[in-house]
Amino acid sequence: MSALLDVRNLHTEFRTGAGLVRAVDGVSYTVDPGETVAIVGESGSGKSVGAMSILRLIPDPPGRITQGQILFDGRDLLRLSQVEMREIRGRDIGMVFQEPMTSLNPVLTIGRQITEVLEQHQGADRLAAERRALELMEMVGIADTGRRLKQYPHQLSGGMRQRVMIAVALACNPKLIIADEPTTALDVTIQAQILELMKQLTLRLNVALIVITHNLGVVARYASRVNVMYAGRIVEAGSADAIYHDPRHPYTIALLRSVPRLDQPRRARLDPVDGQPPDLTRLDGGCAFRPRCRFAVEQCGEARPALAPTGEAGHFAACFRSDELVAARDVAAREVAA
Repeated sequence: MSALLDVRNLHTEFRTGAGLVRAVDGVSYTVDPGETVAIVGESGSGKSVGAMSILRLIPDPPGRITQGQILFDGRDLLRLSQVEMREIRGRDIGMVFQEPMTSLNPVLTIGRQITEVLEQHQGADRLAAERRALELMEMVGIADTGRRLKQYPHQLSGGMRQRVMIAVALACNPKLIIADEPTTALDVTIQAQILELMKQLTLRLNVALIVITHNLGVVARYASRVNVMYAGRIVEAGSADAIYHDPRHPYTIALLRSVPRLDQPRRARLDPVDGQPPDLTRLDGGCAFRPRCRFAVEQCGEARPALAPTGEAGHFAACFRSDELVAARDVAAREVAA
């Protein structure tokens, strides 16, 4: 089975007054039909820029995609015209943006924001679009749909607005949905509901899903594969089981140790990631995570490690010491638990 989305050596940069920012620096990954892939990392790691690059929504200037291929359903999106890209956005690729209050139009009713997508991409008439909008609202778990369609975004709660964003993304039966921090600003109960809803809908409709988040704990039970990003690069990639049970990069280990776990004793301490994310205008030729890494050696300052196989098949890490980390990681985990 060929991949639905195949991102190859993608580079996206921004020219700023402080210098050149390589926000996405040679990223490659695939998403299969119906698969859920998580992209995880701190703010500023390049997750959202990578997603916007897929949809070619990078503002130019100051940003531009300088290199790479984005193959979607066999077509290179970087070679399409703007007219062709507008057809793909919303129809073949749906987007759930980070903050629905700013993504939804405040002066249009909820119903109009759903029917507009259907009219533009599927040529539906007003009545057919309204019927489909009602179906979509019910599908995403919104009650009293007739009344809700006439309301405006400010009249809905944060969880309801996020459900509307999902309905808009699903309107034209896309092959892929990109969800950029879909649970930001929601309480933990609503977060779980939204993620569960998205997972069930993608399974039912066989839609591929990319979930972008800063929290590894959020996607533990929903993603089949995980890509961990740092400073514009993927530093670890593999199945969810491999990433959570056998992490091979110091950054992934640090992220996991900073998340509360119910299977650890109550006395177990959280271990925050030391230091701050790097200034992307001042990166040197070494590993970008080196200043924050407890396992760094002299070699880490001399070259950037490539993403290489480690552990089980399909597991990759960009670390010179990935195989050595296993013993050190297990010892550290026992010390924290004690």
